Amino acid sequence: MLILIDANASAPVFEQIADQVAGQIADGTLEQGSRLPAARDLAEALEVNVHTVLHAYQRLRDESLIELRRGRGAVVTGLAVDENVRRAVEHSVASARAAGISLTSLIALIRSEYTR
Repeated sequence: MLILIDANASAPVFEQIADQVAGQIADGTLEQGSRLPAARDLAEALEVNVHTVLHAYQRLRDESLIELRRGRGAVVTGLAVDENVRRAVEHSVASARAAGISLTSLIALIRSEYTR
């Protein structure tokens, strides 16, 4: 699992972590049953506070993407992404790239549209 934190991004670090893990679940990099690193280990690797990672994990749990199990840690639930949604996202990303829209702007647009 690869997570990159952008210190200059407008999104909080916990959102960056949660978004990247969610993306890896959606694209199949992280499969059902995969265990995520312990919050303490991931926080140390990313050089962030453990509560930041826990906040990201809680958001992923609230979105039903992972289960938090006492003694077993965070485990991917394996919710599949609908193929029609995947194709729509691929199309949107291609359109955004062609229009010169940054990833950060595209994510903000999607977040705004999703929460309407």
